[in-house]
Amino acid sequence: MSAASAAQHPAPELGETLDQAAQSLEALLAQAASRMREKVVVEGRVDASRLEAEQHAAHGLAWLATYVQSVRELASYCTRLTGEGRFGAMEEMLVRIGAGEYCAQALNGIPMSQGEILRLSAFGFDHGEIARFYTPAIATLIDDGNTAENRAQLVALMQQSSGTATYGDPGLDETLEAIRSEMRRFSQAEVEPHAHHWHEQNAYIPMEIINQMAELGVFGLTIPEEFGGMGLTKVSMCVVSEELSRGYIGVGSLGTRSEIAAELILGAGTPEQKARFLPGIASGEIIPTAVFTEPNTGSDLASLKTRAVREGDVWKVHGNKTWITHPVRADLMTMLVRTRPEEPGHRGLSILLAEKPRGSDEDPFPIDGLTGGEIEVLGYRGMKEYELSFDGFEVAGANLLGDVEGEGFRQLMQTFESARIQTAARAVGVAQSALDLGLQYAQDRIQFGKPLIAFPRVADKLAMMAAEIHIARQITYYSAREKDAGKRCDLEAGMAKLLAARVAWAAADNALQIHGGNGFALEYPISRVLCDARILSIFEGAAEIQAQVIARRLIAADREG
Repeated sequence: MSAASAAQHPAPELGETLDQAAQSLEALLAQAASRMREKVVVEGRVDASRLEAEQHAAHGLAWLATYVQSVRELASYCTRLTGEGRFGAMEEMLVRIGAGEYCAQALNGIPMSQGEILRLSAFGFDHGEIARFYTPAIATLIDDGNTAENRAQLVALMQQSSGTATYGDPGLDETLEAIRSEMRRFSQAEVEPHAHHWHEQNAYIPMEIINQMAELGVFGLTIPEEFGGMGLTKVSMCVVSEELSRGYIGVGSLGTRSEIAAELILGAGTPEQKARFLPGIASGEIIPTAVFTEPNTGSDLASLKTRAVREGDVWKVHGNKTWITHPVRADLMTMLVRTRPEEPGHRGLSILLAEKPRGSDEDPFPIDGLTGGEIEVLGYRGMKEYELSFDGFEVAGANLLGDVEGEGFRQLMQTFESARIQTAARAVGVAQSALDLGLQYAQDRIQFGKPLIAFPRVADKLAMMAAEIHIARQITYYSAREKDAGKRCDLEAGMAKLLAARVAWAAADNALQIHGGNGFALEYPISRVLCDARILSIFEGAAEIQAQVIARRLIAADREG
């Protein structure tokens, strides 16, 4: 959008309205959090049993906070781009529709999932109290936001911009958009033409693709230059993950394992471990995988039973792990194990940097002490999921992360911010893929003498997909900027992941609906995107766990006042 075109749509008043609405919602959130504290805080601490009893409201508080942050980011985006002469017609429609809808939902009901709606009555607000939050700014956004006219205008603009990198200016600088363009070209040329075949065949993403990604610097994107990486920002990681996942979530997710491993080693590794492993991860020579989850534990990491016993110069590992992504071709397993069985819960856990040879479908684990079986899955293919069994598997004694026992849980927690930001970016990419497919099909499919996109119910779906993707993208970039600034951002990262995962599923579901019966056919790519989107609210912290973590932060006693 040119500056001249943007000047035809000046919106300083919109920025002010958004800012005022965000302030009103922040006041609502503060009151809701205060009421939750009254219910669950005992003697200055969150009482776990009370929090569990109030789980619907507590998780609703997390969703309300996410909506408040979303409106705040739309306000910031509007003000920033207006000042730069980049706030054009499409940007205005995205913001108006998104902000209007989210304000309306915040006051009338937020969908936490398909069958769970958060109402403000969950916090004890009556109708009179709720009415006081219908401030003039919020009323304006609701009345003038998600209207039929605005949705129609947005879809018309999207049709004019069909095939562009994104619908609407993402708000990034030229360097980041150049990175996007490079990743988009690679994805369109090397990934999208083959993704559906890989999915249908449950085939590995070819090593040629992984090697090309390594040449592009994907695996060393945020690793410091002194260790062979590019030393770029987490925002750049978001852009790369978004565009690669837009092509195929498996390709976008290859970088996740490298991100987790690098974060672990950078944050907690010894100088020797950093020098030994980080250059190989950055170059793609070392393919890592995360080995944390166990059968019957899921998100309850404190209950892990896999044990490692030091015998001379090695650790010997016994136990089982499950839902391990890409373990066959991995060279390095970041493995959470119990090295101090006498210490319960988190305190007895440590992380081992377990090396292994690469395997194949014919011989998946060519090393003593390690066996496994594939878990067949609906989507998220291309790397393959496994359940692993360890029976005396040996790890070098020097490969205890940080050369310290009992710090595994704390070390792992330090990686969750980046992992969840990256997962939010993957979700944005999957959602964008669904929008691409839905828009194209709606333009091409003729019914009753006209294209599907001419029918308002179809166009409305596309408009809301675009508006919500825009919101998810902005809140994801915000969390990444907070991380780049060195700030604690588990709250922001959690919100981004929580929202983006829901947006991806809604986008895929709506795009399939636009396809009608053809969307239910395996030959159409949207069927794959639907399967891929479903995993996003489960892994890297299920939506319920994510909401629980956010809620605890929001209502913790130290946030009072």
